[in-house]
Amino acid sequence: MTLGLSRQERRRLRVGLLFALPWIVGFLGFTVYPVIASFYYSLNVYTTFGEPMRWVGFANYLDLFQDELFWVSLYNTLYYVLFGISYHVALALLLAFLLNQKLRGISLYRTIYYLPTIVPVVATSVLWMWVFNPEFGLINATLGQLGMRGPGWLTDPALSKPSLILMGSWTIGGTLMIFLAGLQDVPQQLYEAAMIDGAGTLQQARHVTLPMLSPVIFYNVILGVIVGFQVFTQSFIMTNGGPLDTTLFYALYLYRNAFQYFKMPYASAMAWILFLLVMATTLVIFRSSARFVYYEGEGR
Repeated sequence: MTLGLSRQERRRLRVGLLFALPWIVGFLGFTVYPVIASFYYSLNVYTTFGEPMRWVGFANYLDLFQDELFWVSLYNTLYYVLFGISYHVALALLLAFLLNQKLRGISLYRTIYYLPTIVPVVATSVLWMWVFNPEFGLINATLGQLGMRGPGWLTDPALSKPSLILMGSWTIGGTLMIFLAGLQDVPQQLYEAAMIDGAGTLQQARHVTLPMLSPVIFYNVILGVIVGFQVFTQSFIMTNGGPLDTTLFYALYLYRNAFQYFKMPYASAMAWILFLLVMATTLVIFRSSARFVYYEGEGR
């Protein structure tokens, strides 16, 4: 490893490895080992109560495909990823357009929209349980003042998932700020050239802003998909998977198998299927990105 290095270079290498050693040990112990161990566990059967480990091969994976709740949780998660991420990205982009205006006090509004993202998800979930409360919640109380009867947001199977998606509007500040940074990076001369050609505001947004912003949109979509597949805390605290398993997301069902039913190998198999789903979805988006993502400087 040190062949061909001078004495001083070897010394620098040793010092560098020494400084990096805590991170290397942490990475190997808390990331690499759990990943390898989870795959090994997924090929066995045992419980946490001292039962000896028994090799079963891919039986856990085959059992998953016969598990009705597995398909229910997968459907709920895909629903959240498809509709939730689309809604969040579109809303964040719209708000970024509005907050990109050169108006007095605009920095205050940007701060207000970003502040909810620093609130812990647990606190946010408890807050929105009150907002969605059908008896004295903020939304239904407002509807009652208007003479309308509010629905049971989290208790109605038809509204439970849309309610959690709506709640996500509270924490889009991070995505919004990334869009805002991308908007401010669009060259001003492109807008000037478009105005000379007679393009209006909507035409400038369609033919200048969106193409130049497409890499940022692509990044936020990828990040949103990865996070969306792992949605857990909101349903765990607010609905515990109900009503009628309509908010039983994949990560919540994985948690139940691991820490409530003590079926750790079964949960490990679920984790690996989740990994494959996220990787496959990400690869599909990457492969299709050439159709809609424009990178400045590339000839197309």
